[in-house]
Amino acid sequence: MSDLKTQLAKRAQNDNGQGITLSALVKQDAIKARFQELLGQKAPGFLASVLNVVNNNSLLKECNPQEILSQAAIAATLDLPINPNLGFAYIVPYKEKGGTPRPQFQLGYRGYIQLAMRTGLYKTINATHVFEGEIESYNRITGEVVFSQDGAKSDKIVGYIAYFKLINGFEKFEYWPLEKVRAHAKRFSQSYRSGTSSPWQTDFDAMATKTVLKSLLHRYGILSIEMQTAIQADQATVIEREDGSVEYEYPDHQTVEAEYSITNDEATEQAPPSNDKDEGLPFDADDPLAPDPRGF
Repeated sequence: MSDLKTQLAKRAQNDNGQGITLSALVKQDAIKARFQELLGQKAPGFLASVLNVVNNNSLLKECNPQEILSQAAIAATLDLPINPNLGFAYIVPYKEKGGTPRPQFQLGYRGYIQLAMRTGLYKTINATHVFEGEIESYNRITGEVVFSQDGAKSDKIVGYIAYFKLINGFEKFEYWPLEKVRAHAKRFSQSYRSGTSSPWQTDFDAMATKTVLKSLLHRYGILSIEMQTAIQADQATVIEREDGSVEYEYPDHQTVEAEYSITNDEATEQAPPSNDKDEGLPFDADDPLAPDPRGF
């Protein structure tokens, strides 16, 4: 991406010293060539989708077009569309009170599933919400979940669950009660705490689903190079320095390291009945949370 950053920097100013628009920027031959290198024949359609996303979001229109294309380049590198209707990846603006909005790259839970399936090592993978009464028991040692044969008692959502099974037979569940998801969002998302517009406010269900799936894949999944890039870039403003190095800034978030240190017993949780003999222990108390709820 270093070439892209250099090209964007050179074209970021016009003859009058005013910032160039995103529409003008994507028409530059060098920019088109760079995305062609990343996406081949899909590049024109991808750049058109970038323009469409920005034109339909008033806050993104205020963002630096260089930074917008840097986030788009991450999606292109991962070969994921950024059409918000598809749910794979997004460019989302974040604006602190009184500040200038900045674009963030965000991966949706469908994006995580797509990257996992590309490895060819997953037999099945899924993430969804859990209704009241659906889970009969949870074993915090093995991670096994037993579902009630009677089905849900109501349509009230009480938690979120992710699951995968590898070709070699290894399988893993991860279940988070609703209270745990909310505690995680409250701790790590400034926009969630402030009540301002954010994916956590506008689409809590998708954010919660993605958070649990991301945690499961990070801790137990196959971390391909693509998956590692996605985890690091998720809900970051991607910055590429003049020396070609890439940095990730998380304006809506505390440090990534902080998320590795949080433990589940820091959240108020209501777990399903446990079939573990040591029923007095808190739900999943010994496991640290994996990185962040960044995006959906």
